[in-house]
Amino acid sequence: MKIVLQRVSEASVTINSELVASIDRGVLVLLGIVDDDTQEDIDWLCKKIVNLRIFPDENNVMNRSILDSNGDIVLVSQFTLHASTKKGNRPSYIKAAKPDIAIPLYKTFIEKLQLELGKSIKTGQFGADMKVHLINDGPVTIIIDSKDRM
Repeated sequence: MKIVLQRVSEASVTINSELVASIDRGVLVLLGIVDDDTQEDIDWLCKKIVNLRIFPDENNVMNRSILDSNGDIVLVSQFTLHASTKKGNRPSYIKAAKPDIAIPLYKTFIEKLQLELGKSIKTGQFGADMKVHLINDGPVTIIIDSKDRM
């Protein structure tokens, strides 16, 4: 699994001109899933997301987690995170998991992230054409791959 995590002052997801998710201060997480992802990948990434110290403390040092800051999360599935651009100019998405594998993992990821955060999160809709709006705070953008843990 691969995520792109962005600290935001606000973020929202719109599908067919309908607002489906909106938060103020928190993080936007883009999630890419591959065929060999497991519950271990989900557990590790969810713990990492909620404990990552990317929010400022009283001295304006990034020393607080989203848990410490009582922030919110928007999670959006994004298969294009696993694009291969090695050959030609058209990206290949062969590494991205097909829906029969990705959807159950995505749903499990949502449940685990809510458990780790201790409250509900907002989400996009798997496979939908989504318009994602965000104001990146900092900017802070971090890419994490669960296969690069060690």
